[in-house]
Amino acid sequence: MAATSHRRNCQFQLLRYVPNAVRNEFVHIGVILREPGNAESVEVRFTRDWRRVRCLDPEVDTTLLEGMESELRRVLKDDPDGKVKKILEESLSLNVQMTEPKAYLAESLPAGIEELMRLYVEPPPRERVSKLRGRSAIQAQMRGEFERAGVWDLMRKQIRAAEYTRPGDPLRIDAGYRSNGIIRMFHAVSLEPGVEMAKVLAFSASALRVGVERVEKAGLELTAIIEPAGKIGATEDEPEKLELYRFGVETMEEHQIRVLTTSDLSRIAETARRELRVG
Repeated sequence: MAATSHRRNCQFQLLRYVPNAVRNEFVHIGVILREPGNAESVEVRFTRDWRRVRCLDPEVDTTLLEGMESELRRVLKDDPDGKVKKILEESLSLNVQMTEPKAYLAESLPAGIEELMRLYVEPPPRERVSKLRGRSAIQAQMRGEFERAGVWDLMRKQIRAAEYTRPGDPLRIDAGYRSNGIIRMFHAVSLEPGVEMAKVLAFSASALRVGVERVEKAGLELTAIIEPAGKIGATEDEPEKLELYRFGVETMEEHQIRVLTTSDLSRIAETARRELRVG
């Protein structure tokens, strides 16, 4: 009994993705944990690994689902007793359902949501063997560092290049923010499978820069985040891989794209924290 005396009385709700209500198949994708009566005590967490969702629905729009996390967090902070279910149904996605609240004793909200994510959302250990690779791994690291810096919810995500270039442009830049008359955009580019992604970003950079200046009346700093060469075997022992890696980097730099690696992410996130005046 003594062990539970310092715990907080909370409620949690699970968010699940249901692509077909008739078949009643679903995957848990997130958790809401809050302390009733305390507007500041709320945690929202979504999965970072969408493989189980894609197995259930290969056509799923994970961009929409990722955007829901920030939106729900904002709504719950502003209006903790608001109509979250109504928001889910009307403005976010009819394929997402929320369970009824259940009681939960939490040591702290951060510790509680970690435990609930392990219990209900994250894949079993045997499913974690296949680690994220390529662009997905870079995106996960990028998001993690921006979250640790407390700026992820303040950033634009999945920025449509078509807003600045021309209709039909399919490119979406992963994340960005505005500071001191500069739009800083960050895009994960994996050079592990080849240089195609680097060439696509390089091709788009000039039109994107002109469009940002026209629409936002601001300059553009476009940053590509890539893997360190050694992590994908681009070493002197593998000259062909190293040559391709260098070609990808140089191609982007020739088009005024700043190229940094995942090793630089903590520094990038700290800069964002200062510029967005967090903390």
